[in-house]
Amino acid sequence: MSDSDANGVPSEPSGPGGPGGPPSASAPYYPAQYTPPAPPEPASGSDPPRRADAPKRRGPGVFLAGIIGGLLGAALVGAAVYLYPPAGTASTTPTTPGTSTPAPTTSPAGSKQDSDDLLVEAVAAKVNPSVVNVSISQSGVDPFTGVSGTRVVGNGSGVIIRSDGYILTNDHVVEAGDSLSIRLGTQDVPAKVVGTDPSTDLAVIKVNKTGLIAAEMGSSSALKVGETVVAIGSPFGLDKTVTSGIVSALHRSNLANSLGGGASLTQYTNLIQTDASINPGNSGGALCDLAGRVVGINTLIQSTSGASAGIGFAIPIDFAKGVADQLIATGKAMHPFLGVSMATADAAVLAQLGLPGDTTGAFIQSVVAGSPAATAGIKANDILVSLGGDPITSVEEAFAAIRSRKVGETVDVIVLRGTQRLTMKVTLGSDATK
Repeated sequence: MSDSDANGVPSEPSGPGGPGGPPSASAPYYPAQYTPPAPPEPASGSDPPRRADAPKRRGPGVFLAGIIGGLLGAALVGAAVYLYPPAGTASTTPTTPGTSTPAPTTSPAGSKQDSDDLLVEAVAAKVNPSVVNVSISQSGVDPFTGVSGTRVVGNGSGVIIRSDGYILTNDHVVEAGDSLSIRLGTQDVPAKVVGTDPSTDLAVIKVNKTGLIAAEMGSSSALKVGETVVAIGSPFGLDKTVTSGIVSALHRSNLANSLGGGASLTQYTNLIQTDASINPGNSGGALCDLAGRVVGINTLIQSTSGASAGIGFAIPIDFAKGVADQLIATGKAMHPFLGVSMATADAAVLAQLGLPGDTTGAFIQSVVAGSPAATAGIKANDILVSLGGDPITSVEEAFAAIRSRKVGETVDVIVLRGTQRLTMKVTLGSDATK
């Protein structure tokens, strides 16, 4: 596909993803690097209360231009009161005078809920050593002192995938940093970027360590809606945080805007949707099944507030592993390439082509000369309705169908050309040579 359609929407996005702040409820965005808000000024003669488990790095993000999380800082200041209550306090439930506080309800012994709780504990014990906090630092000049230095400006998460130091994370976690480090136990260890793939929002980083505990990889293709899953990462800088929920849906696809606000997009295909709590800082962390196997890399949330609303998304590990292997081997990744620019077929397009108003598909706006699509005979003004057996009703579904294939794979493509329904065989190329 070409880089962009007539509306500036890339048909095979190649740029980084992630808008810079909370969107509308319909727009997904990154949990991304969490940037802690500035601590409140202490009252005269006393220090502000702070729990022992609060993040140690609480300085303001001075060099925050373009860093996701900085734009969330103001919204998170109030939330921090509840996340880090003063030591020694306890939560209470108000009751109506003359009534007693109801006893908490518990699941009957031996129930599925009771069994799942025990399994979540086992998952946490197994996977926690393989999920790390990734700290992002930027260099700059203190505007007040004029002194140059480096400051931690955000954090994300990563999953150890090889015992010799290779860690899988999101591209949007590492793209804005001048330097990176990961936390191993109580030690912060420098990390370097091995390779990034902005078009899928995946990256591999490495530390100069051996003997690390690599996570066990599972299979995302075996997941079922309703299955219990566990998310592990560093929301708000709180590393080794464990949350649980279920698989809410499968095969979600989304386009996300570039971090810099430009026209380039990241294409997310076949995402796993979960209601396990995912917040800023969880990006790059593990989504696991109850056997403690990684089935996804937590990447997006959908929310109006910038915090968890019970709608999170993870990149399937079956796909992420393939990208990671390429990044480790060559420092880059390649993806299937069709060679067309598309848009979802709307009423105006259908009327122009004389097609029924209930026709669905992806409208082919242009075809790249010499591309796989051109070689197969696909033409501008065709309506793509099926690719490799997958029905196509929108440009997002077309992206997903292409990205789920392999470079060099031959697929059947069905298009509408006027009143004709044509089937063609297309051998997908590589976006590395487009």
